[in-house]
Amino acid sequence: MKILLAEDDPLVGDAVAQGLRLAGFTIDWVRDGREAIHALKVGSYSLLLLDLGLPMLDGLSLLDKLRRTGDKIPVLVITARDALPDRIDGLNRGADDYLVKPFDLEELVARVHALLRRGQGRSHSELRLGKLCVSPLNHTVTYDGQGIALTSREFALLAALMENPGAVISVRDIEERLYGWEEEVSSNAVEVLLHRLRRKLGGEWVRNVRGVGFKIVEPS
Repeated sequence: MKILLAEDDPLVGDAVAQGLRLAGFTIDWVRDGREAIHALKVGSYSLLLLDLGLPMLDGLSLLDKLRRTGDKIPVLVITARDALPDRIDGLNRGADDYLVKPFDLEELVARVHALLRRGQGRSHSELRLGKLCVSPLNHTVTYDGQGIALTSREFALLAALMENPGAVISVRDIEERLYGWEEEVSSNAVEVLLHRLRRKLGGEWVRNVRGVGFKIVEPS
């Protein structure tokens, strides 16, 4: 899943970005509020991590702008403002959760997973299709209880397909979800990943819808 991080502190931003990448997320990082607005207009993100003290456009003004335009992206505020009125104000203006700096990275990852589950209408962390089980929280894949070893990129691709089994995802959407701004993507990168994933899962799990994209289905 792809997350937009809006944080102007280079030390905090670097630590959060690295930690979330290690947890399996794709991260785009912006340093001010105007960059964040632009990124949200041109990119597709599952969640926004928002610092309140951003230059150019502060976090609460950015949040107001998003909610006024009907943008429902989950927003997790990360800030040094720990006073109760600040937390209440942020939540009342449209934030979905609030985490005060300094925070433990494991707690941040847990809160991100919780918000993503809530946004997808799921009450548990696993993604299941028949005997296939994907755990974004533990970064594991099993079939009928037996583990399947995937690379981090293969796992991200499988998780993207498993979020809505049977729904077709285009190659462009897959690229958008799996790769950040700073990564070069070869023309056949997604096809190579799909080939490797099929080899490990079995060829009947991932179907090609010609001219549209790919979907995951339970083999009959």
